[in-house]
Amino acid sequence: MDDDDAGGGGEASPPHAAGSGLAGAGSTRDIAASPTSSRSVTQTVNGSHRFVIQGYSLAKGMGVGKHIASETFTVGGYQWAIYFYPDGKNPEDNSAYVSVFIALASEGTDVRALFELTLLDQSGKAKHKVHSHFDRSLESGPYTLKYRGSMWGYKRFFRRTALETSDFLKDDCLKINCTVGVVVSTMDYSKPHSIHVPESDIGYHFGTLLDSQEGVDVICNVAGEKFHAHKLVLAARSSFFRSEFFEHESDEEKNEVDTSNEIKEIVINDMEPKVFKAVLHFMYRDDLVSDDELSASSSDCSIFDSLAGKLLAAADKYELPRLRLLCESYLCKHISVNSVATTLALADRHHAMELKSVCLKFAAENLSAVIRTDGFVYLKDHCPSLQSEILRTVAGCEEECSSGGKSQSVWGQLSDGGDTSGRRVRPRV
Repeated sequence: MDDDDAGGGGEASPPHAAGSGLAGAGSTRDIAASPTSSRSVTQTVNGSHRFVIQGYSLAKGMGVGKHIASETFTVGGYQWAIYFYPDGKNPEDNSAYVSVFIALASEGTDVRALFELTLLDQSGKAKHKVHSHFDRSLESGPYTLKYRGSMWGYKRFFRRTALETSDFLKDDCLKINCTVGVVVSTMDYSKPHSIHVPESDIGYHFGTLLDSQEGVDVICNVAGEKFHAHKLVLAARSSFFRSEFFEHESDEEKNEVDTSNEIKEIVINDMEPKVFKAVLHFMYRDDLVSDDELSASSSDCSIFDSLAGKLLAAADKYELPRLRLLCESYLCKHISVNSVATTLALADRHHAMELKSVCLKFAAENLSAVIRTDGFVYLKDHCPSLQSEILRTVAGCEEECSSGGKSQSVWGQLSDGGDTSGRRVRPRV
């Protein structure tokens, strides 16, 4: 639009003169706003994963286009996996090359990233084979993965005949390092003033209240050991205790002011004192007791008799869903071939559904080793329905394989011999 077309009959007044009879006076001054600034920063969030392929000679012959998948790993908020094709990915190459790719293994669209694949020289000479996007200019920018299952890599990563006589292969083992750099953009902008707010310390203060026993109005008698507490705190944290203390009171009793100094005592017969002490710790501080206390109790006993296992049971009975989830998270970190079956039974017994789901998947992925453990025998004798659930999960894993997931048939593990050492076992080919 031209200036002549701007409309309006007369000249516009300057903003500072509008509506003020003092605008022409020399006493007024324009007030300038503080200058602001912003900065866009684009960088990569990097992460690495080492994929060890043991038994290379046995992997050959699985077929062109079939791969061995690493465990998934997280970089930049996305899941990734390394795919190794012993017979190559391209049918036209007639298995002359091995192929290696990095795949986006989680949901995502237009994920931009840099990649590096390194085949490690195992002779000690450090003459690694490296394909890298890092530290060099890319004409078209970072690689874009459009959706889950998109891959970057090399169909002709290494000629097989050369690989099998090289220092990259040692004791029938290959080692591949993968680095992923997910591109992220952030905006920095000037803030004239900011005030830091520290993390909540309510748990500390409530914990201090428990330690000092100030204002306690209930005694919990646990196997003869007495714990002083506050009814309002227990009732606020647990619907079980809320019902115990208040739901049987009439409206008149609820409105009465208790002027007596008598402290109510309740008896708890289904918990050990050390377990109840840990429950109180959670109810006041909103976290678990220390890892040292949890691990010390589980070193020489079954999962059912460990402190974490008993805490999970208490959380279920006394309606403490957050404590149950904290226990699930702790137990999940300690799942092994030897413990997964009994951990599954514990999770099922106490409605720990997230832990149960993890156990089912772990058992299915490592079936050949798990079925040789005492825990699996325990399931057969006490929880046969859970054995059936494991097999249904195996069937689900088989479907995942057929749709482009891990190539190893989980049923095929049954003939592998397994490993009952207690460590996590990956499927073998």
